[in-house]
Amino acid sequence: MIKQIEIKVFPDKVNDQVYINSLIKNQLKDEFDQVKSIILTRKSIDSRGKRPWYLLRYDIYLVETFIKPQIISLGFKDVRDKPHIIIVGAGPAGYFAALECLESGLKPIVLDRGKDVRDRRKDLKAIQQEGIVNPDSNYCFGEGGAGTYSDGKLYTRSHKRGKIDKVLHLLVEHGAETDILTDAHPHIGSNKLPVIIAAIRTTIQKYGGEVHFNKKVTDLLLENKKLMGVRCEGSSYMGEAVVLATGHSARDIYQLLYDKNISIEAKPFALGLRIEHSQAYIDQTQYHQAEREENLPASSYSVVTQVEGKGVFSFCMCPGGLVVPAATAPGEIVVNGMSLSRRDSPFANSGLVTSIELDELEKHGYSGIFAAMNFQSDIEKSMFEAGDGSQKAPAQRVEDFVNGVVSPDLNDTSYIPGLISSPLHKVLPLFVYKRLRKGLIDINKKMRGYLTNNANIIGVESRTSAPVRIPRHPDTLCHPEVEGLYPCGEGAGYAGGIISAAMDGQNVIKAVKKWIECKKEPVCEE
Repeated sequence: MIKQIEIKVFPDKVNDQVYINSLIKNQLKDEFDQVKSIILTRKSIDSRGKRPWYLLRYDIYLVETFIKPQIISLGFKDVRDKPHIIIVGAGPAGYFAALECLESGLKPIVLDRGKDVRDRRKDLKAIQQEGIVNPDSNYCFGEGGAGTYSDGKLYTRSHKRGKIDKVLHLLVEHGAETDILTDAHPHIGSNKLPVIIAAIRTTIQKYGGEVHFNKKVTDLLLENKKLMGVRCEGSSYMGEAVVLATGHSARDIYQLLYDKNISIEAKPFALGLRIEHSQAYIDQTQYHQAEREENLPASSYSVVTQVEGKGVFSFCMCPGGLVVPAATAPGEIVVNGMSLSRRDSPFANSGLVTSIELDELEKHGYSGIFAAMNFQSDIEKSMFEAGDGSQKAPAQRVEDFVNGVVSPDLNDTSYIPGLISSPLHKVLPLFVYKRLRKGLIDINKKMRGYLTNNANIIGVESRTSAPVRIPRHPDTLCHPEVEGLYPCGEGAGYAGGIISAAMDGQNVIKAVKKWIECKKEPVCEE
């Protein structure tokens, strides 16, 4: 018998197991004598009161004993001589698709345009310190994808897409802390993710899969509307299926599909700015304490409001974090946020974005399949033009932004390339500016002090999701026009973060496996 209970403890008692056991005993009363195992299943913080609580949920095993989950990798098979599955992209969708191949008896061949996590760091240093953008190796492209250097947040609402626990356990098996299995809002940290990602690559190779870097896909090899493989510079790779997991910034892939007359669709997305406060202010507003209590993590927040029927909301909030340059080509400015595992930066940053719908883009001269992508690109170029030709990002103090005033100077920032005072209220399209301005005013009513000249607002947060969707059949997950083409993850428009992308990768391979087995049957109904 398993009984679930929840207890509340103040932060100073969260690590006192003797005290916690006494609370559990008080709840169980006479049943406590039958306890065989006490397993923590969830840990969260309730900061709605005068003092924050930790909420701890336990599975109490009465009579029976807890059995540890089986190690997933024990089910991996040697796939050296198995059917080849080409996976384009070594982000979470691509790598978890590859791990699912090992479980399904398929050989993954992973191709990524960028470099491995170790060599990728040199290009990140170049963009941070010298303003040099390598279009194939940057904060978006390279082993691990955009999530590698964007905090490693593992929270998702996509519970219907697959087994979240499986993704989390695989991460733990490859070096992540076990805390991610119980924390309500787990994260790994950009300093720890590279080691985990490299370990996943080692596993893929150990069981006979392949991983190739500096392999930018330049062509799709089609034969009678069947995808046979892909071409990179100097080499081709053939397989039973091609999983396209290229992330939300691979504009050349969208163009390639368009040139091949393979259907793609315009898709709404969100765009705005990144707002950076002091972490001390965020802690004070969320924890209601002058100084953050020991054993409490750097606090996060989530805000949302409606302006003119469109959402204005926080996105990818990074407590104790850093703002980083996320451009994927020279001549553009894009910013994103990240945190290290300890989240100990004195700054907190978040995207503050608004929904951009296709009908309103058409009113502003953007139409067709690439409407949202071209709008996104044009704003990124405008941000670059508002700067000094480097990766310094245009910025304003927040009150100045709302009042339409250029800031004479700016606050300190975590953004290493530096900020340059610019009239963001004029650089942004007027309809976007008006919506963000009103959103900030509304949010400040709920979170006092949010609208302050002690915070900077930085442009532009534009890579929130893919501005294009690659269609697929809802049951087979295959492209409706091209046999063997499996759009996957964020870049195809079917995920929004590490966990949902990883689960989508797993689901796609299950669909590929079913399709391959179906082809072997004399009669097979889809």
